[in-house]
Amino acid sequence: MMTAVAGVRPIVATDRMEWRTLWDAYCRFYKVEVPERVTDTLWCRILDPASAVNGVVAADAEGRLLGLCHYVLHPHTWSAQLLCYLEDLFTAEAARGQGVGRALINHLVETGRHAGWGRVYWHTEETNAQARILYDKVTGGHDGFVRYTVRPGAPVTAAS
Repeated sequence: MMTAVAGVRPIVATDRMEWRTLWDAYCRFYKVEVPERVTDTLWCRILDPASAVNGVVAADAEGRLLGLCHYVLHPHTWSAQLLCYLEDLFTAEAARGQGVGRALINHLVETGRHAGWGRVYWHTEETNAQARILYDKVTGGHDGFVRYTVRPGAPVTAAS
């Protein structure tokens, strides 16, 4: 059993091994195989202060990583404020139910309040029941939007 969250902080270069363990577990959870080149690119983006991709981790009192959060800051057409898209959120299995996910989300919300972001938003799989319980508590429920995805080069179906 892991200990409680002592704090949330930006990812630093010395986190690489523990971050990678969490990242690999996250990818397994979603049953995706991310090529090594893509993982390396993600890591470089997180550490690059000029990148829109950022990352924070939750750690226990001994500094062990309990969870990760990757987010992307981007402009918005309906506002002059930046928006924060929380892209990846993962808690180590042994630390689930101990407030890690909530701490990571709260950190982003508080960072956004200080930085003047317009909002923090995310999505999850409809079947991710455990995460949705937390998300409903944190947000009061989803906002009713449905996500659609089309990959460039894929055929687009014509309307009938």
